Amino acid sequence: MHNTYTKIIAGTHKYFKQAGIEKAVIGVSGGIDSAISLKLTVDALGAENVVSLLMPEKGVSSEENTAHAKSLCDFLKVEHYTISINKFLTDYLTLPWKPSDLAQINIKARIRMTILYNFANTRNALVIGTSNKTELAIGYGTKYGDLAADIDVIGDLYKEDVYKLAEHLGLPSELIEKVPSAELYVGQTDEGELGITYKEIDIILKQIEKGLSKDELINKGLNPNSVHKIFRLIEINKHKLVPPFLILAKS
Repeated sequence: MHNTYTKIIAGTHKYFKQAGIEKAVIGVSGGIDSAISLKLTVDALGAENVVSLLMPEKGVSSEENTAHAKSLCDFLKVEHYTISINKFLTDYLTLPWKPSDLAQINIKARIRMTILYNFANTRNALVIGTSNKTELAIGYGTKYGDLAADIDVIGDLYKEDVYKLAEHLGLPSELIEKVPSAELYVGQTDEGELGITYKEIDIILKQIEKGLSKDELINKGLNPNSVHKIFRLIEINKHKLVPPFLILAKS
């Protein structure tokens, strides 16, 4: 994984240099994706140029994850702030309409990204995304929420490669071994919500990347339900990763 690490560091450093910006801000949750994204950003830019924002939701975010996030920031000597998002969520409940459960869940990711960009605009920084290639491929994330960022440092790494790189970089085992969760509601886990493991998703996505069709994957012995699920997620979520559709007004 050393070559992968070197390429990410070089690419990140080049991106910031071309943008003419030195500072970065990143949301750190205590999960593996944000942890490794923070580590890579620090290695590329230097700890003095990176700020972490911890944005827990009291009553939903685990104290363990918050503690892990703080410990990592302290270990990497990164300036960090903790901002609870509860008060922002409460304001949305006072809207003239009653927000649906889905709307209220998705607004959490959007509130966090708004806070990140508020800081970025204030300090002339770029926002580091924490989405990996697996999540991006199937659109597993909130549009204009966690999927919004200036640069995704692990955006070309499948989930299994994130774990491999984390081990290579010596990240704490408690970060690597915990169950992936966006903590959007109590008891939520990524794999439970998706109904399929990241390992199985990566196997299917890597075959799709080689150009294999749905039928070809099934004929190779892959679980038909899983194959259909991944192709469906790719189709229904592709709008999340492309610019807004433009209506052409000129001939």
